[in-house]
Amino acid sequence: MAVMRAAARGWLHVLRSRSCGGGRVGLQERWQSAASAVQTKDPKPQSQPDKRKPKTGILMLNMGGPETLEDVHDFLLRLFLDKDLMTLPAQSKLAPFIAKRRTPKIQQQYSKIGGGSPIKMWTVKQGEGMVKLLDELSPRTAPHKYYIGFRYVHPLTEEAIEEMEQDGIERAVAFTQYPQYSCSTTGSSLNAIYRYYHMKGKQPGMKWSTIDRWPTHPLLVQCFVDHIQKELSMFPVEKRGDVVILFSAHSLPMSVVNRGDPYPQEVGATVQKVMEKLGNSNPYRLVWQSKVGPMAWLGPQTNEAIKGLCQMGKRNILLVPIVFTTDHIETLYELDIEYAQVLANECGVENIRRAESLNGNPLFSKALADLVYSHITSNEICSKQLTLRCPLCVNPVCGETKSFFARQQL
Repeated sequence: MAVMRAAARGWLHVLRSRSCGGGRVGLQERWQSAASAVQTKDPKPQSQPDKRKPKTGILMLNMGGPETLEDVHDFLLRLFLDKDLMTLPAQSKLAPFIAKRRTPKIQQQYSKIGGGSPIKMWTVKQGEGMVKLLDELSPRTAPHKYYIGFRYVHPLTEEAIEEMEQDGIERAVAFTQYPQYSCSTTGSSLNAIYRYYHMKGKQPGMKWSTIDRWPTHPLLVQCFVDHIQKELSMFPVEKRGDVVILFSAHSLPMSVVNRGDPYPQEVGATVQKVMEKLGNSNPYRLVWQSKVGPMAWLGPQTNEAIKGLCQMGKRNILLVPIVFTTDHIETLYELDIEYAQVLANECGVENIRRAESLNGNPLFSKALADLVYSHITSNEICSKQLTLRCPLCVNPVCGETKSFFARQQL
């Protein structure tokens, strides 16, 4: 028990490091939007109105988030049990202990953003827009159907694969909703696909390929640029040119980075493309949020950067969640409440705003459709990067997963 408690102390805030991400203006609207996303728990992927037998299935991979306060415990339990995400001593025993202990506090946080996560709601909207465009772009591979595959809440990845097999899908595209690849996010989701077939002891009934990263896609970049420009226009004219843009990304432990995880450079690539498109109109920095425990993580941390800027007299700040494609607890609670409300007041910030997540932006649905269309027409199984394991990889399942996709024949 002593070991469990010691380990738990180092991981008590892991939820914010993996599941969670505002400005003072517009926060109420965002919380109301989040509240509207709370839906009745449904263990099955989203049903869709098109009754035609689908030919191409797009599995939208993400971590997911609890839709109700009652879902929080199970979400935490699955998260802490995921060895692709983290390794803990006596994990099968420690994970339930931490999940139970953390549940009340995390429920309080979700209660402040409407009672649940809006990830599924936004993913449904994005998926609907994507397949509608795909049916027009590529009648040869139509009808297209999206499936939602979450790691820690329903619909789980395994449930989505079951439905895809039952639907008789011919071509399956595993489409990560994390634009920048990390072994702990996209890697975990792809490992789940491999494990599904490995545990079943059977070969897929459909042809698999994957869109495993897309950090510099032009329409993704344009979406970020549009949202940044919109928020910059809301600052006082005389302050607008001095606004510091803080691109806030989820941090990673340096132990993961030093194994060769490509995430930091892919996030940096997104930031670089966005600033080039913006014309480098404002000073900016890439900062990292959600550090937990005593270990070394990527820095500087977003909250520390805000404090440091204020001490330098830079008191007009725009926060940009650069790795999140939908709002969730890290945008709605961590960025909007902890940083842009509480911390900003403590530091004496003059104006602080947060760029809206991509959510229901129609241009983002076009980005998703273009990514899938380009992928299908390329006849590629995956990116060249996916075929290379991290030089110091310690997870043998990663190698099996890469081999699984390499064996696929289109």
